[in-house]
Amino acid sequence: MTTKVGADVVAGVSYHLDGELAPVLTVDVSQRPVFFEQHILFWKHPDTRISLKPMPGAFKRFVAGVQMFILQASGPGCIAFSRNAVGHIVPIRLAPGQSIHVRAHQFLAATDTVDYGFETVPGLLNKAMGETGVFLDRFSAGAEEGMVWLHGHGNVFEKTLAEGESIEVQPLGWLYKDPSVRMETDSATFTSGVFGANTNFIFNRLTGPGRVGLQSMLVHTQTEHQ
Repeated sequence: MTTKVGADVVAGVSYHLDGELAPVLTVDVSQRPVFFEQHILFWKHPDTRISLKPMPGAFKRFVAGVQMFILQASGPGCIAFSRNAVGHIVPIRLAPGQSIHVRAHQFLAATDTVDYGFETVPGLLNKAMGETGVFLDRFSAGAEEGMVWLHGHGNVFEKTLAEGESIEVQPLGWLYKDPSVRMETDSATFTSGVFGANTNFIFNRLTGPGRVGLQSMLVHTQTEHQ
């Protein structure tokens, strides 16, 4: 299958993004294999091969409740992925040795040059009140550069924080961050003098240096055990 006109060629792989409401990612896997979660496969070329990708630390992943079974697609042909949700597909290019932290269950696909692991969210308050869950996905490029594609809810915007610069974000409002960006959970309570009612606000405070991806729709993602 020929590469689609207007496709981007990055990290040795060509891909194309289609659609505006519920976007679709199409990747030409004749050049480089990609791996993905099974429930986001949309369509594929009949000759494109699908196989189970071995994941190191399977028992550890099972105990953590993160993805154990990841599929891999290799050529010839193209394959397409969709989250079946309103949003924005974000391509992230990783230089050799570079990593990115991602919210669980918002990963679409990645090239086979990328390692897919996970990390424990630091801090008891972050785990209990941060609405991020206990684990973050971690994607790291090895000796070669790689590509990771994410699905953000609504629109996605990137902010680059300087050293020591902070922003406070609704806990469901961020999609990814550089590992150098620290995350803390903060809360504020406001009391009405008329009715004596309390209003609680919880924020994730993100402190640079590094990039932060923000998503404009605050969607509670159902935990998926595959």
